[in-house]
Amino acid sequence: MISFSVETRQRKEMTDITAEVRRAVSSAGMENGAVVVFVPHTTAGVTINENADPDVRRDILAHMATLVPEDTPFAHSEGNSDAHVQATLVGSSVMVIVENGRLVLGTWQSVFFCEFDGPRTRKVLVQMLPAS
Repeated sequence: MISFSVETRQRKEMTDITAEVRRAVSSAGMENGAVVVFVPHTTAGVTINENADPDVRRDILAHMATLVPEDTPFAHSEGNSDAHVQATLVGSSVMVIVENGRLVLGTWQSVFFCEFDGPRTRKVLVQMLPAS
């Protein structure tokens, strides 16, 4: 398993981590199989989505805030319950196929770390699942 850190600058943001995941695959020397990209945090997540137009990220974050507003009356008293719910909606992991040492992603796809309670220093774990 390989890990790396992500420094977030805003309370809500989506950071492209595709290059870091590619580096993890390359440093592990994996040729074929899959990788699991996992975020061990309850107020952050990871997803795969379009990276060609930055408006897609803005739209996702804006609509997540509409679906789960920060000012909703939550029982959890830390003030970040919206972040917990948004992280649950996104999920804590994605799996990406690796073929010939390369991530198999669509033309417009990237892997994004989703911060819902920043700014913080976060950890991302990449587990190699080599083909047998």
